[in-house]
Amino acid sequence: MKIRWLGHASFEIETAGKVIYLDPYIIPKDAKNADLILVSHDHYDHCDTENIEKIKRDKTLILTTEGAAKRISGNVKVVNPGDEVDFDGIKVGAIPAYNIGKPFHPKGAGLGFILESDGKKVYHAGDTDIIPEMEELEEITVALLPIGGTYTMDVKEAVEAAKMINPRIAVPMHYGKIVGSKKDALEFKRLVEKETYTIKVVILEGKGTLEI
Repeated sequence: MKIRWLGHASFEIETAGKVIYLDPYIIPKDAKNADLILVSHDHYDHCDTENIEKIKRDKTLILTTEGAAKRISGNVKVVNPGDEVDFDGIKVGAIPAYNIGKPFHPKGAGLGFILESDGKKVYHAGDTDIIPEMEELEEITVALLPIGGTYTMDVKEAVEAAKMINPRIAVPMHYGKIVGSKKDALEFKRLVEKETYTIKVVILEGKGTLEI
């Protein structure tokens, strides 16, 4: 499995011969066609309809929320927390993503995703604060966690989320474009690796790819 951070909350994952995009607000100029697209919610920096049109094919499956589905054309399936979809042997689970004490992402409007393939589980948290549902996550190989603050967890909250989830690898996201900076990512790495003995933090930049 190859995980490539494209910027903000956008990722490209290649696994089991499939190309998967998560929240493709940012895509490369040479973007590959998508077999599967996961969109966490309907905000413009996650549900970019122009980019979705560029990377989708007729058979591309798009999994998203009810709000985002209204903006996207094609083979779109609405999923809700607790739903699981089997995509050619790749399991996709939808889980809650929401703010606590902030108005930007009310409960029920957004999703996180767990992608399971090749014996590994990747958790894309979506736009969320640290939430009780994270305690229920088990055996996460890679956790993609927002750290930018304002609309999502800030660094310290994301550190606590990482400790709660206890993935093998944590990757910071949702910084460097609208909110947050490289400095935040470095601080996240420092704190997580200082306060835990089991979690490795990988900061993906440019065309950096994590292979697991």
